[in-house]
Amino acid sequence: MRIAFFGSPAAALPSFERLLASGHAVAIAVTQPDKPAGRGKSTSAPPVKAFAHDRGIRVLQPARIRNDAAFLDELRAADPDINVVVAYGQILPAAVIYLPRWKSVNVHFSLLPKYRGAAPVEWAILNGEQKTGITIFELNEKMDEGDILAREEVEIRPRETAGELEGRLADVGAGLLIGTLDQIDSLPRVPQDHSLATLAPRLKKEQGLIDWAKDAAAIERMIRAFSPWPGAFTYWRGERLILHAGRVSGDGGPGGVPGQVAAAAGAGVAVCCGNGSVYLIERLQRENKRALATAEFLRGTKIAPGDILG
Repeated sequence: MRIAFFGSPAAALPSFERLLASGHAVAIAVTQPDKPAGRGKSTSAPPVKAFAHDRGIRVLQPARIRNDAAFLDELRAADPDINVVVAYGQILPAAVIYLPRWKSVNVHFSLLPKYRGAAPVEWAILNGEQKTGITIFELNEKMDEGDILAREEVEIRPRETAGELEGRLADVGAGLLIGTLDQIDSLPRVPQDHSLATLAPRLKKEQGLIDWAKDAAAIERMIRAFSPWPGAFTYWRGERLILHAGRVSGDGGPGGVPGQVAAAAGAGVAVCCGNGSVYLIERLQRENKRALATAEFLRGTKIAPGDILG
């Protein structure tokens, strides 16, 4: 099958690799434009671009795919049998969706109709889901509402971050994609039950600020969901601290106010949370520094019992 591949981040690469390994011809790769990255604002190319270039596959990077006549002409010239979309980052217009013979399929990182949107992995962890999965569906002009072709469930591990879960889902999705394409002409199209739909909107950096008045279990989920991006953070003596890992403490509440440091030792920094719960910080980072285990962090930074985070 001749494919136009739409994808941008590293999570799209397993599907791209499996397509090539399975004998499908990727005629063209479509990815997001290069963007400024880092404090020096040097440009950074999407991982899909580098992967395609290394294999001699032509790359297109439309800034706005909607109403881009030149892009549409180039896609038409590539003559794909199907568009495959994996974390591309733009909504495809009808002229693109319906151009190929087999139209367009999307590899979505949730069990649709739950978690439609740009951040399904993060919201599944935030909400304490025990499982999520991959859905492959036919695109239509509405966001993540097309008919389902295939689904596969994946359990969410107890301390798994969004980055770790996304990596596992990317591998599962790649395998499911190949099986779906091999049966594309015979698979039933199953309409979604829109009454069960939930949304997973894109996260913003400011949402990473930790509210210590929440219970420790909710904070633990948030820190996992916001890793690696946008990062969960708090403030200590006016300085921003990024929290990478920790756990709900089983020691019970020490009676302090939310955000108060109850203990700071090698095992972790224990912070009072809502409902008398305690969160134990095990890995954290000062802004523009590297992340450290708590024991190493405390050798150079004197967080003390009674200090307030927030």
